[in-house]
Amino acid sequence: MANKAFEKLLLEAVDEALASLGDSAKQSIYFHLENKFEIERDEIPQRVEDFAEGLEKIFGVGAQFLEILIMKELYERVGRPLEWRRSERLMFAEYVAAAKRSFLKGRKRSQALLQK
Repeated sequence: MANKAFEKLLLEAVDEALASLGDSAKQSIYFHLENKFEIERDEIPQRVEDFAEGLEKIFGVGAQFLEILIMKELYERVGRPLEWRRSERLMFAEYVAAAKRSFLKGRKRSQALLQK
């Protein structure tokens, strides 16, 4: 259940970040991901690395801009600030995995407090 909640947050973050480019651009990106890379929107949480690779093939180095937007949105939804230095190599899948761990840890902590 917590995994599904995180997947929903991730998809919302992706939607919000892509929407910042405009609705037409967002729809076009999803279209290319699905038709060129066989990644459907709902599969993104299970195929984070493939999704990042698809963005990189579509946008080249510019994909990092979208990845940063997605991460900022995701970390905001998880309730944790994004800690990233421009000098660090951006590894999108690692940041998503860290956000998921933080989210799941926070959920367990909240549930434990509720049970007391």
